[in-house]
Amino acid sequence: MKYGKVVGVGNTAVVYEWQEDKVLKLFNSGYPLESIEKEFHNAKAIETMSFGKPKAYEMISYENQTGIVYNKITGDSLLDWVIETQDVKQCAVYMAELHKSILQYKIDDVPKYKDFLKANIKNASSVNSMKCEKKLQLLDRLVDDEILCHGDFHPGNIIMSNGQFVVIDFMNVCRGSYLYDIARTVFLVEYTPVPTDTENREDILYLKKALVLEKV
Repeated sequence: MKYGKVVGVGNTAVVYEWQEDKVLKLFNSGYPLESIEKEFHNAKAIETMSFGKPKAYEMISYENQTGIVYNKITGDSLLDWVIETQDVKQCAVYMAELHKSILQYKIDDVPKYKDFLKANIKNASSVNSMKCEKKLQLLDRLVDDEILCHGDFHPGNIIMSNGQFVVIDFMNVCRGSYLYDIARTVFLVEYTPVPTDTENREDILYLKKALVLEKV
């Protein structure tokens, strides 16, 4: 089967129309199969939970690339909405309501958030073992829990569809304290860089800082 027009472009994949009510998230050539399998597993693990999300159907191979077939979600991202409306306060309300609906669940068959952080700490601190050890000691003292954490919760991963909010991108789903997911959202919103050639870059930078203040 031939995929249709492009409906979304990300850092790791391109999303195409695929059949009438589905899309194909086709990952870039060379992207690790293990990571794609992880996203598919995460999507299936949260399938029966009641918050808005696309349904994952299957993994497929297509012209030497691997993809995941999801049901099609139509609408604009919350990021586009807040840029257009400048309504930061209402954006924070929408995010908080959806985030609460996710954080009410517990899960046991996805990675622990501490394992994710440990791997990143070791990679970032490989040249300074003493700093690495201190960070790992601090990490061990953090709270453990089995709360579902999305791991990449920000306005760009929230779609406004037919009056409802749908969260996408399950690559970083994990379990742990709900405080981890809140803290990671604040970090992503405030510190994720905006490319210098982005249209309305200054507006986006202002909205990011304003949204963090509202969210906190």
